[in-house]
Amino acid sequence: MSTLMGKKPAPRPSSEKKKFGAAALDRIERVGNRLPEPFALFLYLFLAVGLISTVVSWFNVNTTLPGAEGPTAIKGLFTGEGITWLMTTAVQNFIGFPPLGVVVTLLLAVGVAERTGLLLVLVKSTLGRAPAWALPYVMALVALCAHIMSDASILVIPPIAALVFRAAGRNPVAGLLGSYAVGIAAFSCTPFVTSTDALLAGISNAAAVPVAGLVLPVTAVSNLLLNIVLAGVLTVAGGLVIDKLLEPRLNRTGVGVNATAAEEASTDVTAAEKSALRWAGIALLVVVGLILALALPAGAPLRNETGGFLPKSPLLSSVIFIVFCVVLAPAIVFGARLRLITNIQSVVEMMGQAVKDAVSFIVVAFILAQFLALFTWSGLASWVAVSGAQTLKDVNFTGYGAIIAFIVVVSILNLLISSGSSLWTLIAAVFIPMFALIGYEAGFVQAAFRVGDSATQALTPLNPYLVIILGFLRKYEPEAGIGSIIARMLPFTVVFWVLWVLVLTLFFITGTGTGPGMDIMVG
Repeated sequence: MSTLMGKKPAPRPSSEKKKFGAAALDRIERVGNRLPEPFALFLYLFLAVGLISTVVSWFNVNTTLPGAEGPTAIKGLFTGEGITWLMTTAVQNFIGFPPLGVVVTLLLAVGVAERTGLLLVLVKSTLGRAPAWALPYVMALVALCAHIMSDASILVIPPIAALVFRAAGRNPVAGLLGSYAVGIAAFSCTPFVTSTDALLAGISNAAAVPVAGLVLPVTAVSNLLLNIVLAGVLTVAGGLVIDKLLEPRLNRTGVGVNATAAEEASTDVTAAEKSALRWAGIALLVVVGLILALALPAGAPLRNETGGFLPKSPLLSSVIFIVFCVVLAPAIVFGARLRLITNIQSVVEMMGQAVKDAVSFIVVAFILAQFLALFTWSGLASWVAVSGAQTLKDVNFTGYGAIIAFIVVVSILNLLISSGSSLWTLIAAVFIPMFALIGYEAGFVQAAFRVGDSATQALTPLNPYLVIILGFLRKYEPEAGIGSIIARMLPFTVVFWVLWVLVLTLFFITGTGTGPGMDIMVG
């Protein structure tokens, strides 16, 4: 009526005014996208670390690592020693860069699975049948449970999640980035025992040697109960953030909205595809059967010297190769049944296309590997970690506030040292004895470390897998940059960090141990 009388309608807040926090995230995205391309960014960081290390070395700065016989001096890149180090180790730094082998190996298998159509058909036959409203929660759970594959989960799950969302008529970018966020910001928070649990436990026990008579031994299940509770909490939280924050924001800005082709959005599976999928399932069972045959019998080759699997064993060391076989064998059988693979050359061509898609990552990996190697070789990584630990120690907290401060320090250090095992190796030897002396069990301190080590992982540009995710994202959003990912990861980091701390605090208040045989306080 007011319009007919010539009055202008009141402005609609939903269209005229952005929701709370949306403007801030948009600013973060714009600023982040002004950062140089990943290769240039890491080149500048490499030069900056080289310059800083050189200047610091002039003042004979050194740091003493816990357990070391003497102090370790900071070494500069722009010195005779530094230039010699770079020239003699650059190739090995690149070839020995752990994510490089993981990414290329898995992309060979995933490339075949994608190009034969196995991934899309599998999605349509299983997760694609789930109600559209439940997809964010289902994918959050899948991303958490997939941590049993270790780093492989970060590469395998996001592109599948995008296909799931697209097949259900939802925004594929929400599936891609949402599953990545849950996978990286809640890393190792799974109801299953993983190789990460065993690795961290080994580091914790080595660090606890000076107080071995005071604290309980840390095992691979010392944080299992905490992880089970968190898996449920973060599944719901991750689904909510995807459903209520990430996807609406993407739809509002138009990202990924027009990426759904009608034929790809269909959930129909042809009779030929169903038959091929059954044969792929048989191939999967054969591969799994062979792995079990190599692992289960007494004296099996995939067992360790004691006949078990923890903390180390050939089985745990073979996770990436096992995932490679589990993906590749069914993909080849599926493609062969549909006549998409007619000979070995067909497989080689599909793998070649997958590697071609990964060229940008391989290029960036070269300079990223040099940067991380320099950060470690120069001694700056150790100096930063030990200085941070010493600062917290000097605060002289003795209550639960010390644990919160510790989590904050780890969250900050995690932005600089993205490898969880490397960071824990550097600081565990300081913090475990320190906290033991004020009454905290080593397993509980390890649990607190995992909060900071995971939650902020999604925000650091130094995360080597960010380049891969950026490549996936640019299929839907060609103009996307690092800022696009960081701005969309921020809500997950904040929500997960707060919830993780709250759950850990609840365990502390109730005195509930974080896992079988592990208490909160030294008894």
